[in-house]
Amino acid sequence: SSSLIEAKQFVKRLRRQTDLCNMVKTVRALLNNNSTVTVLRSGLHAIFNEKSLDVTKDLFQEKFRNPKKRQKNIQLKCLKNFISSLSSSTDIRDLLSSLSSDLQTFVIKPSKSKEAFKEQASDFMLKWNLLLSNVGKILTINRTDSFG
Repeated sequence: SSSLIEAKQFVKRLRRQTDLCNMVKTVRALLNNNSTVTVLRSGLHAIFNEKSLDVTKDLFQEKFRNPKKRQKNIQLKCLKNFISSLSSSTDIRDLLSSLSSDLQTFVIKPSKSKEAFKEQASDFMLKWNLLLSNVGKILTINRTDSFG
């Protein structure tokens, strides 16, 4: 039974690796197209300027948590940093490095214990996925040229 568990874990990792490789290929092709990157950046900037993400921001307000543990919209900071480093000449490795640096600053370093890190990381991932889903929806519905 332990071999079966290991095999299932291996298949999950392999699928994740394949998904990531396919995503990197797609992003790399998009980053080489100056007009696509320009349209995407303008669409993403418009989302922030139109305050389309206000509903998402409200979800990040942790009214019921201890104020000392409250995160200050680190997902929005990471997304804004990502957008600011996005250009047609940017290599995917540079974008990932920038995001990695933000994660180091906002998630990993502030964690004082393994349990705190797990809580902080899972909270970040949940809200990051929610934010990216909302950005994707907004781009799909309101800015199809940016999403294409």
